[in-house]
Amino acid sequence: MITKEKVQALVEEVLYGDQFLVDITVGLGNAILVFVDSDAGISVGECVEISRHIENSFDRETEDFSLEVSSPGLSSPLRVVRQYLKNIGREVEVITAGGEKQKGILKSAHGTGFEIETEVKEKVDGKKVVTTQPLAYDFDQIKTVKIVISF
Repeated sequence: MITKEKVQALVEEVLYGDQFLVDITVGLGNAILVFVDSDAGISVGECVEISRHIENSFDRETEDFSLEVSSPGLSSPLRVVRQYLKNIGREVEVITAGGEKQKGILKSAHGTGFEIETEVKEKVDGKKVVTTQPLAYDFDQIKTVKIVISF
């Protein structure tokens, strides 16, 4: 059986520069999904290079598998701190473990959490005023964080 740890070791052998591993899943029938990214974005050619390295490291005669290597895509939730750092300054939608939604600008990220800045509408002296408010989250408090795509 092909293990996630073995695939991870193979991927890490060929990552270079600012490339980083986002996620790996090995499902039924050895269906391998590898998600990689970089600070500047990852090209199809770079995904092909990683895919070939993994494919050449396993023997199909011994064990059959399917393999897909790609970037996570804009609609995928952020999974690793490096993705948060890459997207500082972008608008994100946070869904907490309790199901609450919050949108804001990603301001910072660190090993245990991140901070966004949200707009809050308040009434001051009978007038509506928009102010910004920082919100800090620990990673264990959230269900998903996704980039808000706007055109």
